[in-house]
Amino acid sequence: MKRQAYEPILITDAPRSQDDQLTSRQRRYVVMMSIRAACLVAGAVLVGVEAPLLWLWLPLCGIGMVLIPWLAVLIANDRPPKEEHRMFHRVPRREAPPPRSLAATEERPHRVIDAEL
Repeated sequence: MKRQAYEPILITDAPRSQDDQLTSRQRRYVVMMSIRAACLVAGAVLVGVEAPLLWLWLPLCGIGMVLIPWLAVLIANDRPPKEEHRMFHRVPRREAPPPRSLAATEERPHRVIDAEL
């Protein structure tokens, strides 16, 4: 992005560093995979103790074990959203047409108003 010489550069305009982005994505991935492992352990414990409503809890744990890895990979590979102002530079702007002037035949005579003081 090109900046004019007179525009101040704000630190809030700077994007996050690649290392920060990678670290946050790795943390999200580890948290989600930990939830998956917890679903696996919870499912095994529920089967072992023959919990009531096993027909409800076991499919929920199974769905968690199947969907969470898929979502974890999608989120880990996701990049931050693009900044809005970057898109405005790519879209050509239409300039307003010049104002239409009245033709000589359409011109109105100027009125002179005498003001009494």
